[in-house]
Amino acid sequence: MAVRSSPLALTVLALLQYKPLHPYGMQRLIKEWGKDQVVNVEQRTSLYRTIDRLAEAGLIRVHATERDQAYPERTVYEITGEGRSTARTWLDEMLATPRRDFPDFPAALSNLLMIAPEEALSALERRVTRVSATLDEHDRILAESARTGLDRVSGLETEYARTVAAAEHAWLLSVIDDLRSGALTWTGATP
Repeated sequence: MAVRSSPLALTVLALLQYKPLHPYGMQRLIKEWGKDQVVNVEQRTSLYRTIDRLAEAGLIRVHATERDQAYPERTVYEITGEGRSTARTWLDEMLATPRRDFPDFPAALSNLLMIAPEEALSALERRVTRVSATLDEHDRILAESARTGLDRVSGLETEYARTVAAAEHAWLLSVIDDLRSGALTWTGATP
């Protein structure tokens, strides 16, 4: 069974190259290592579904079942040779091939004519405040990584996210300026 690549599936395979883990341990490491900034593990069910898909495809297998009186029985997984090979292929593809994503923000922008310019200005001002806070958080994470001596490669995703957020921040400020000055306006009629 061929399994489709996903950020979460790649991350699970990468973690299992580090050491055999149970799902809770995977989720904990993802959060501890800051990978939850690029991989959604808020819903543990998506992690379990991903693990099931990887196991069905033969990319991971059960390593052991741990029994501890303080916890319910835990299944520990390990990566297979095919999983290692697949992870490298996925990583190469994800690094080399831009993918068309469909995030909410561009979709909202494409329908901006539904609201009045004043409403758009208010929403974009709230967004620029949030993006500014995101930039501050990225700066904090990068400074902490530098302070602790982590290799730069361990924070490249934060560098990238910060660069994207900085570009969005600059663009938002220019659009906000144009809305305030009246250089950008419309009637509010739906397209």
